[in-house]
Amino acid sequence: MIRFARAACDHLTILVCCSNTELISPAIRKSWISSTLADLTALDIRIYSYNEEQLANTSVASETVSAAWAEVFSSLLPNVTLLVTSEPYGEYVAGFMGIRHLPFNPDRSEVPVAASLIRNNLPAYWSYLPPAVKATLALKVVLLGTESTGKSTLTDKLAAYFHGTAVQEAARDIIPDSNEFTVKDLYTVANVHAARIDAAVQGDSPLIFIDTDVYITISYGLHFYDTRLDLAASVFDSNRADLYLYLNNDVPYYQDGTRLEQSERDELDAAHRRILKEHNIFYREISGSWEERLQVAIALVSTAYARKKRTFFGE
Repeated sequence: MIRFARAACDHLTILVCCSNTELISPAIRKSWISSTLADLTALDIRIYSYNEEQLANTSVASETVSAAWAEVFSSLLPNVTLLVTSEPYGEYVAGFMGIRHLPFNPDRSEVPVAASLIRNNLPAYWSYLPPAVKATLALKVVLLGTESTGKSTLTDKLAAYFHGTAVQEAARDIIPDSNEFTVKDLYTVANVHAARIDAAVQGDSPLIFIDTDVYITISYGLHFYDTRLDLAASVFDSNRADLYLYLNNDVPYYQDGTRLEQSERDELDAAHRRILKEHNIFYREISGSWEERLQVAIALVSTAYARKKRTFFGE
């Protein structure tokens, strides 16, 4: 609709109207639009915050409501000559303002989606969302722990259970043997892993399950080389998650010939926890059998997903 409107005028003002009861902040909504339409020129994105006790928050085509909003719009934008909407009330508002109304796809035939549909079933309509919105709404779950604690297996099982996307650790492809790697390798791992997470967020599901993260890579650098990796802020942004699950090393250790000795693996467990504490990463610990780990993880992910939906949609 915005691109349609921009093609119909010399200068376009987008008014992001946010009431005092809405959950998604005006700043986030404006950032979504700015990022998605960064290629457009002659564009002015403004925020208008209002109180629902004074102005109605409704898309119902009411002449009374439209008259009140027309007065606000005329005051905010006195030189506007064209109004573009996809709602029936657009005709009323434009009439009260004495300007032309240009409707865009009011029957939703061109893009069969609406905010209510997205709120009610986010996974089903995930593909309609632009990258900036996906980056905000995606639920990222990170599986942490030392070697041979079931991170990769649990990542895949959770992705399958929730119809989500799995991101396996980049180190498996870049460092085939945990006993042989360099600091340069760790930088490569951190950057490649961040890129994989970003790609997964833009994939087919709002639930992303990630095997290991940047803090474990930092822990390896400190433990083996006494070197703290100097990584870009964007790497940490990509790795930032909604839920961290730490798998305890209380399961049988499997040595496949490429892993550390069990004693050193267990030393890394303490090192990982120190780094997570240093960076104020709160994690939930998971112990017990493989099946117990899966069931506990499913419950924690379900709770986190419901919480995130409430945060943005109030459900």
